[in-house]
Amino acid sequence: MDGGTPLRVVAMTAYLPSYRIIADWAERNGHEIVLIVTPPVGASSRYGAGGNPFVQTLPVESSVLMTGKLRSVAAAVIAAIQPDLIISAAFPRLIPAEILEIPKYGALNLHPSRLPKGRGPNPARLIYEGATTVDATVHRTEKAFDTGAVLAQRQRPLPDDLTGPTLLTAWVEMLDECLEEAAAKAVAGEPGLTQNSSEASEAPMFTDAELVLDLSEPIAVVRRQVAALNLFGPRAQAVINGAEVVIHSVHAELSPGANGAPGTVLAENPDGWTIQTKDGVLRVVGDRR
Repeated sequence: MDGGTPLRVVAMTAYLPSYRIIADWAERNGHEIVLIVTPPVGASSRYGAGGNPFVQTLPVESSVLMTGKLRSVAAAVIAAIQPDLIISAAFPRLIPAEILEIPKYGALNLHPSRLPKGRGPNPARLIYEGATTVDATVHRTEKAFDTGAVLAQRQRPLPDDLTGPTLLTAWVEMLDECLEEAAAKAVAGEPGLTQNSSEASEAPMFTDAELVLDLSEPIAVVRRQVAALNLFGPRAQAVINGAEVVIHSVHAELSPGANGAPGTVLAENPDGWTIQTKDGVLRVVGDRR
């Protein structure tokens, strides 16, 4: 979009890294973020430390609307601004038609899965449940979550050093690429590709039971689950020697040493435990709850 007409953009997000994707794209292409819409403090606790009140880190000249009243408050403010484009990312509310109909080139949403798979608030569930790739989509925003026509997608293998932070970094990079492509298509009037609803799957939030991992599972399974759960900070848990622990990270031992039954604690270390899994030895870094 370099050299094109500058766009006036409304960003809707509750998470600082997601806002930075939009802000970096706007800066690269000479566009202006005329308004940032974000939910009230506490409405987006699922994003950890990067969630509200992330607005405290924004430049002082930013225009910010913090509200949970999208129809009665946000729609009127956005209509008065008349933006060219709305871009949402990690925004935990359905955006009503009263807002979607305002911008000249429509509204786009950034979603970290290969839609229509992984619709919903927790695309990390796909990694948790066995996905071998990291995926990203930018689509047109419709009245239902994650159902709009696809304008750009990316796919990569899981990072070799698979952790919550490396997974998050991959998503940020891929969504940045997708936004560059999708925004240009939106301005050009391209409708995008309609999602095949028969291939859709949902990605709800993790249950309390899913936070507690079985360390007798194969190493690859445990690594995926820890990365998915620890995307925004340590949430993965396990029971080790009868004690509830919080898992910060896991690492396969290069020199496995003695074997035992899957789930056996082979050693207690200053920063955690060495565990025999189904197919190898795993170093678990964590602490008791």
